[in-house]
Amino acid sequence: MKIPLETIKELRELTSASVAECRKALEETAADIKKAVELIRKRGLEIAAKKQDASAKEGRIEAYVHHGNKIGVLLEVDCQTDFVARNAEFCQFTRDVAMQIAACSPAYLKKEDVAEDVLAGEKDKAAYYKAHCLLEQPFVKDPAITINDYLASLIAKFGEKIVVRKFSRYQIGR
Repeated sequence: MKIPLETIKELRELTSASVAECRKALEETAADIKKAVELIRKRGLEIAAKKQDASAKEGRIEAYVHHGNKIGVLLEVDCQTDFVARNAEFCQFTRDVAMQIAACSPAYLKKEDVAEDVLAGEKDKAAYYKAHCLLEQPFVKDPAITINDYLASLIAKFGEKIVVRKFSRYQIGR
């Protein structure tokens, strides 16, 4: 099946995947953009799972101060190589995540960090995770994906382990 270049370009803009990966996904889904996006995201999660054992000793510290200087964020995101750490897309990811932390004020990095006694009083644990765990939160710039999905797409694109290690959020008067 011949896939039009415009369709490949559209999928690439939606996913940031390589041209070859976009073409392959479109061929497998009979040029259905929605199915191709899901397929690429699924592959990104599979790649991310394979990279779990690799060591991430490079990375970036992102500092963000919100307008009015009342909220500030320090964020550490690690990766395997300095090449990725200096990449513009990686830098954009760290800025986006720092702004997410400033806007949504997560208390935890991931759901495994939440203590059982905190969850004991919660009726809807999934909703609690979504509200209080950074990686489970809908991305403020695109609520159709979570921060974890955004991270997985970056891992799939660069082909190396990327980890959000820790963050601190500061707010005047708290």
